[in-house]
Amino acid sequence: MAKSVSQDAIPTILANPSPDSSSDLPEIIVQVLDLKLTGNRYTFTASDGKMKLRAIFPSNMSSEIITGSVQNMGLVKILDYTLNDIPNKSEKYLIVTKCEVVSSALETEIKAEIKTEEPDPVLKKPKLEHEVKNEAKTDSNGIILKPKQEMVSRSAAQIVHEQRENMAPVARMAMTRRVHPLVSLNPYQGNWTIKVRLTSKGNMRTYKNARGEGCVFNVELTDEDGTQIQATMFNEAARKFYEKFQLGKVYYISRGTLKVANKQFKTVKNDYEMTLNENSVVEEAFDEETFIPEAKFNFVPIDQLGPYVNGRELVDIIGVVQSVTAVSNIKRKIDNENIPKRDMIVADETKKTVVVSLWNELANNVGQELFDLADKSPVVAIKSLKVSDFQGVSLSTLGKSKVLINPDIPEAKKLRSWYDLEGKGSSMANIGMGLSPSSRTGARSMYTDRVSLSHITGNPSLGDEKPAFFSIKAFVSLIRPEQAMWYCACKTCNKKVIETPGSGYWCEGCQKNDEECNLRYIMVSKISDTRGEAWVSAFNEEAEKIIGCSAEELDKLKSEQGDIDGYQQKLKEATWVPHLFRVSVTQKEYNNEKRQRITVRAVAPINFAEESKFLIEDIKKMMNSH
Repeated sequence: MAKSVSQDAIPTILANPSPDSSSDLPEIIVQVLDLKLTGNRYTFTASDGKMKLRAIFPSNMSSEIITGSVQNMGLVKILDYTLNDIPNKSEKYLIVTKCEVVSSALETEIKAEIKTEEPDPVLKKPKLEHEVKNEAKTDSNGIILKPKQEMVSRSAAQIVHEQRENMAPVARMAMTRRVHPLVSLNPYQGNWTIKVRLTSKGNMRTYKNARGEGCVFNVELTDEDGTQIQATMFNEAARKFYEKFQLGKVYYISRGTLKVANKQFKTVKNDYEMTLNENSVVEEAFDEETFIPEAKFNFVPIDQLGPYVNGRELVDIIGVVQSVTAVSNIKRKIDNENIPKRDMIVADETKKTVVVSLWNELANNVGQELFDLADKSPVVAIKSLKVSDFQGVSLSTLGKSKVLINPDIPEAKKLRSWYDLEGKGSSMANIGMGLSPSSRTGARSMYTDRVSLSHITGNPSLGDEKPAFFSIKAFVSLIRPEQAMWYCACKTCNKKVIETPGSGYWCEGCQKNDEECNLRYIMVSKISDTRGEAWVSAFNEEAEKIIGCSAEELDKLKSEQGDIDGYQQKLKEATWVPHLFRVSVTQKEYNNEKRQRITVRAVAPINFAEESKFLIEDIKKMMNSH
């Protein structure tokens, strides 16, 4: 292919802001100028030698830019695009949705002299192909024009017209609209239509706030490129579309709005989220069997699950199944309904294992298949898992989770090869290793992410964007006896209750009175190690392990017996005892000033055998580094 730009490429784009996929536009090759990273996308200036246009590359081109395939001053061929208006300005913005590399960086910027006697470049009517057969022209400015394809006897418009006449109504409807890929959508866009499959559907929920009551539900949509977006519907829109949206079906959707996604609540990897209102259009696309979004995974190695514990972010994993349990039923506290559950142990190349709990239909369907295949150690890829601190670190499926058995992907083939050659005979360790057997609500292994207190207190920005998790070996050096160490909690939901004279205790969460309440710890203490000290917060289960008794027992010691000396002695006995702590570090704002908040997530006594192994490994690492 000739290394030059297409003549009048920018005017062609400007004259065709949303070209149909069937349109016969001339070849569009532009030069990439001013390439730079803006946010998480790469922007550039598209140039045809005469005119320039601000533009943005699709996110799937980022890897090619990083590796140097796409370069500043290089050439790209634009295959699909959308042209948007820049708000409050008369400028246009080119959003490239599909392109391919033509040339690496040229020595100079291509510039063509504009002859004053010639009119401004405008889009010419596309030629029929018999008019351009074997043409190859070079204009006076040295810009090379290449013929598009061989001669045909009919124009593109004629072919499209004939195709449409032979199509079913829904297929004809698809031909009349410009379908935008999800990657091209942004809040400043005008009219758009997307074709997506419904890959997740939430339950209808009700809410109550200062403006009144309402209902809401969410869906996750996936296009044929595998790009996902979350869509939300409120009130009338929720009631209108809840039954219409069926899991697994394909839809054309238009007249929605977009906004920047709330990082705290988003469930898919997209910078934007969609809102559909009662005027939005949702039409089912029939006969779309070939439109199956590819499952895009972002695998997290098992030994790196720690930072996700009890967080909102979901994870994908791939591993070899070591064992699968029989299905069991767990009674849900809210409504006493029996929920099917099945556990399996999965290992990966990090030689760590983790327990994955399959719930509901996954426990019965895919779970049974895995149970039957367990002796063959199948490879399993799971999308959208919640990470909890149960039994150290464990994973649970949700309604939106997907489980693939022996998937045909490179990661699965690599893992299978490793397991057959090495992993099968290797010793595997559970990621939660290091917690005492009784510590059923501990966090990640106390022997990973081990740091000193000075590492935390010496980095004030830790936990700024999301909670940071660490393991610490330290002593409780001070517990202030004058602090309010517990609170009155609801016996049902553990939230704080208000004592009401004559009627017991009122729980705002449960909206009911109860004659009795539970006392639960909410304690602040100072912990110290060989390099520093820090104040930490500990809640009920963790505080019980530190103090050695329940809040009820400590309250009786302090109030009913009137034994202040005994109460203080109990606190004193809890100090200068070594513990292994799993802590989270977050940022909280006090008086417009950000401060670290360190919370104890798990406490375990020192296991001297495991601690010795950890120290030996640490010494080996130090010796190997010298």
